[in-house]
Parts: sequence; C-alpha cells; structure tokens
Amino acid sequence: MNKIRISAVSYTNTKPFLYGLQHSSIINEIDLSLDPPADCAQKLIDNKADIGLIPVAAVLHLPEWHIITDYCIGAVGAVNSVFIFSNCDIKQVERLQLDPQSRSSNNLARVLIKNYWEINPELITDAADYAHSDDGHTAFVQIGDRTFGKKGNYTYVYDMAEEWEIFTGLPFMFAAWIANKPVDPQFIDRFNVALKYGLDHRLDLLRQLPVSSGFDVEDYLMHKIDFPLTDAKKQAFYLFLDYIKAL
Repeated sequence: MNKIRISAVSYTNTKPFLYGLQHSSIINEIDLSLDPPADCAQKLIDNKADIGLIPVAAVLHLPEWHIITDYCIGAVGAVNSVFIFSNCDIKQVERLQLDPQSRSSNNLARVLIKNYWEINPELITDAADYAHSDDGHTAFVQIGDRTFGKKGNYTYVYDMAEEWEIFTGLPFMFAAWIANKPVDPQFIDRFNVALKYGLDHRLDLLRQLPVSSGFDVEDYLMHKIDFPLTDAKKQAFYLFLDYIKAL
C-alpha cells in the first residue's frame, strides 16, 4: 500500500495534531514530514505531498485543492504568535520586512496595511537585517515559535489575528489541512479521529513540552490557538482570499 504523503508545519501550534497522529494507527498509513509553512505549501504545489497543513493563501497556487478535516490552525482574537514588531507606530512605518518562512502571514500583513491601516510602506523580502533593524521606521512580520517571549522587546507590537478581527469582525484561519487531489473518505474519517485525539490530550502533550521562558505555552495551546474549523473561519478564509486577489 502506498502511504499518503503528509507535510505538516513544524511549529508548536501543530504539536497537538502531531501527538494525535503519532498515537494513532494511522501513523502506519502516512509518510509524515515536518516543514516550515512555506515549504509545506511548496510540497503540495509540486505534488511532493498529497496533504499538507498549509498556509491558507497557498491554495491560490494550487490547480486543485480540498479542505479535508474539521480542524485548522486558527484564532478568535489575539493568537500571540503572528506579529508585526515595529520601531514606530504602524501609521509611521516606511519599510516592512516580510517573514521568509510565511506566505499567509505576509499576505495578511499586506491586506491589513492596505485596507485597515491604509499605509503604503516599502515591502522588503529577504532583508539582510531581517528582525534586527534599528531603523526607526522599519517593522517586520514574524510568526511561530520565533516570536515566543518577544512581545516585551518592542514598543509597538501588532497581533495580526487580533487586528484582523477588529477590521472584519471575524476569526482568522492561518492554516488548514489541504489535499491537492481527492482523498478516500474513510481515510479522512480516520485522520479526523486522530487529530481530535491529539486535541483532546493537549494536557498530556504539555507535560512533555519544554518550558518556554517568558511564554505561556499552555495558554497558547489551550486558548490562543483555536482549532475547530467553524463556518466563521471558512467565511474569513474566503474573504481573505478575495482581499489577496485585490492586492
């Protein structure tokens, strides 16, 4: 039997899903790799994976895609791991360094600066001084575990999930389990069961995770990340795609 190739984000927010997969017999049916978000998306685009927990903006680059589970990486309000860190008020930002590991969060930043904050900074990809600029009018997008404990280091910090909710009144979905081809419904059912097992056993998982200095991992996994794929998150997903198309 050919195993189903799955690429999952390698961040802490995915660990409940991984815990469920690794504690289920479905692990014998899959070939699981852990990758940065942009690499997850590229594997699906290049057909090097069959299913990926990918940044939602990446579906725009897939000729065929299917959301296959009842779960996602989302947030209702602040998520505490997807930020714009800035040396000045957002309205005064002249240069915005984009995160080299992210597609969706860079696009979310672009949507917010155009439609919500109504500013037009220079967007910098692969900045040589990424995340270390001392320039007073430079900000940078950063996501995931690299942001843990950093909020106190900057005077101006913008949680983009929270800013999106203020802007639209909707939650946000950062990543979803996407297939680039039809998948056996019985496999999807087993996959969903495994993911739910991981979510139901987050406290067991937390006992295995290292303590992160200056960051409450338990609050993050139990409250900040909102895993169910709700109708409101689907609405936000399609609205976000519309905004991206209009950039």
